[in-house]
Amino acid sequence: SGSVLEVSPCLLTLDSEAVFSLKDGINFKKSPDDGKCYIIYKENGELKACKNQCKHQGGLFIKDIEDLDGRTVRCTKHYWKLNVSTMQYVNPPDSFTQDELDVVMTDEGGLQLVEVIVWDPWLADPQDPQELQEGEVTVTYLTHACMELQLGGKKMIFDPWLTGPAFARGWWLLHEPPADSMERLCMADLIYISHMHSDHLSYPTLKSLSATRPDVPIYVGDTSRPVFWMLEKRQVKLTNINVVPFGIWQNIDEHLRFMILKDEVHPELDTCIIVEYKGHMILNTVDCTRPNYGRLPHNVDLMMSDFAGGASGFPMTFSGGKYTESWKADFIKNERKKLMNYKAQLVKSLQPKIYCPFAGYFVEAHPSDRYIKETNTKNKAEELNALIKKSAPGITTWTPKPGAVLDLALALMSPSRKAITDPPSGTNIYKDSWDFDLYVDELNRAITAEIFKHKSWIQFYYIWAGFKNYNLVVRVIETDEDFIPIANGYNYLVDFMDLSFPTQRPTREHPYEEIKNRIGVMRHVVKNGLLWDDLYIGFQNRLSREPDVYHHRFWNHFQTELPVTGPDWDLFLQQVPSYQRSAEPQGIQTESVSASTFLEKADCTVS
Repeated sequence: SGSVLEVSPCLLTLDSEAVFSLKDGINFKKSPDDGKCYIIYKENGELKACKNQCKHQGGLFIKDIEDLDGRTVRCTKHYWKLNVSTMQYVNPPDSFTQDELDVVMTDEGGLQLVEVIVWDPWLADPQDPQELQEGEVTVTYLTHACMELQLGGKKMIFDPWLTGPAFARGWWLLHEPPADSMERLCMADLIYISHMHSDHLSYPTLKSLSATRPDVPIYVGDTSRPVFWMLEKRQVKLTNINVVPFGIWQNIDEHLRFMILKDEVHPELDTCIIVEYKGHMILNTVDCTRPNYGRLPHNVDLMMSDFAGGASGFPMTFSGGKYTESWKADFIKNERKKLMNYKAQLVKSLQPKIYCPFAGYFVEAHPSDRYIKETNTKNKAEELNALIKKSAPGITTWTPKPGAVLDLALALMSPSRKAITDPPSGTNIYKDSWDFDLYVDELNRAITAEIFKHKSWIQFYYIWAGFKNYNLVVRVIETDEDFIPIANGYNYLVDFMDLSFPTQRPTREHPYEEIKNRIGVMRHVVKNGLLWDDLYIGFQNRLSREPDVYHHRFWNHFQTELPVTGPDWDLFLQQVPSYQRSAEPQGIQTESVSASTFLEKADCTVS
């Protein structure tokens, strides 16, 4: 990855007496030097150790009171559990492995904990900062995660989502992009797209771009699932997509270069970027949870990151058990507060000269999602910036408005001059119309697709999806806009243990999930072989589960690991007669949904 490994200085030292007093099982130890916490596990005289930090979002572990064997610890943030004897996370099951520290015994019987650390790849070929002229480097906020950078003679754009919804029809732009945003995009010298989520990789936006400039250079990281895996299917013609290796400078001209870094928690998905012009660094961590093993450049000129939260169906789309409205409200409030504190702490530790919270400016604007919009409160950029101001007064903060421009030379002058130009007064900041029908109608066209007239599509689809040998039974129910099951809609069971489609739940002990999906979105996802993010992150389903456990392997598969080539429905339609004779799943309602009724109700037309 362009990173060099080296062994770090010692994180924690214990003398022989302290080593002798370690008890069997879990020991929590704090470094007297910096107050950081570590976990040491002892069994049969053998020692293992790790940082007391959850890999998910950096929470602290405490003793797990439910664990009678004394091997697991529980994260205070999201209740994730780590079995320290194996360094595997047990809740969610089959998810991450904790990074171990090396335990080095000293001659005197003491020990030292050391870490193999990643060399910082941006230190390769360092450039001294040169003085910038006014107007030489400007950053213009367009909307959500989309920024336009003027870097000398070159224009670079991040993550253009300028039109249409994201995640099927669940997310819409909160901020009205400047009227000339599309022209700006078409004039760009290069575009960086951080990852495949549709609020960053927006096919409606790229379709407009491709009509004018199909050859614009687009750069993406070399993630394990290609960012543009859907390009052909979407019939968008872009001819200059460049997949670049992580941690290596990409030189654009004598003054401009950039480096893409990967996320450790979601290597199949997330990336972030460092852009450097004449020795001045701009760091954009986008949506990364733990970019580059948590090591990032300090003292950059400008840092931008996400901040808002709310980019998941949990817990708004869940019901049953503990998921009362008051529990959800408390959980969401606490989550947002934790995220806000975490971001403020991160910014304080990295000490950028300027910080801008972005990539959280979306709204659940469709009338059918009013409940989500009201429940799924987000962090406010102004509040995060106020928190940063309080804890790190030396950092300049910027709450961006669409069309606002930051001039880096002015911002870095001492004393700094007015560096941010806000859009003219009277400019419309917030969007107030979204063209819902155009996009919802397009999704609902899938309802009447030929394949859904044959109930064996279910078997064909889940065999294509390729997830099995996992003890989980899922009931999938097609619903209307209000998540009420549709008469004649499909309502079926999938047993992922052997990938069978029983008429009743099996008699063996098994975890169970019930997933209600809006019919138009589910059929669109099935027909096109899309990832289930559209349903889950887009708030297009409702879930209940017993027991209340997150099945990481199942969701990870359907959200990031489905085959890159979609189901071959032409082949399916040719095979239908033989399929129906040999292996019809029994007991599933056979008629396809009465689509016309639903479409009339949804006030949509099918072409």
